[in-house]
Amino acid sequence: MAQKIVFIVHAAPYGSERCLSALRVANTLSGRDDAPEVKLFLMSDATVVGLPHQHDGAGSGLQAQVEQLIAAGTHIRLCRTCALARGLAELTLIEGVSIGTLPELGDWIMAADKVITF
Repeated sequence: MAQKIVFIVHAAPYGSERCLSALRVANTLSGRDDAPEVKLFLMSDATVVGLPHQHDGAGSGLQAQVEQLIAAGTHIRLCRTCALARGLAELTLIEGVSIGTLPELGDWIMAADKVITF
């Protein structure tokens, strides 16, 4: 049975490399032969990663990272409260990304073997 790993990302995709690092680590794990079940919950300013055409502070495209995770079966949710506060809830998201809730995150955490935050 595969490990279950939840990533909680708060860091904005600009200003530091923490958000990019979270996506890169999640993709590295998802690409393994013994890949765990990976789930990604984006909170605070990290919610903008769910929008198309986003770039990190170094100008790297983040959409390809997100699409690679989705192709590997990763569930990606944006915090509903955070998305509403930033006016993102009604915008078009990257296909495969959806709005999630804190109770859903709570369920993910309770079922996880590991929780990693960025």
